[in-house]
Amino acid sequence: MDWTLLRAGRGTHIKIVVVALAAVIVVVTAGIHAKTERNDVASGPGIIRAGEPATFAGQERPTVR
Repeated sequence: MDWTLLRAGRGTHIKIVVVALAAVIVVVTAGIHAKTERNDVASGPGIIRAGEPATFAGQERPTVR
């Protein structure tokens, strides 16, 4: 049995290409369907404005220097 890719037969090369294409299709399909939130204008407000700055009281911590 020959273990080098350069001397492999035509069938082996075709199998490698088919497996690589199948892997690419799986990764691209998973990436397309992984989007969980839509940012369309029709689904919500188009502009999000920042509110007033928040002040947190009672969380006094020593300063680490």
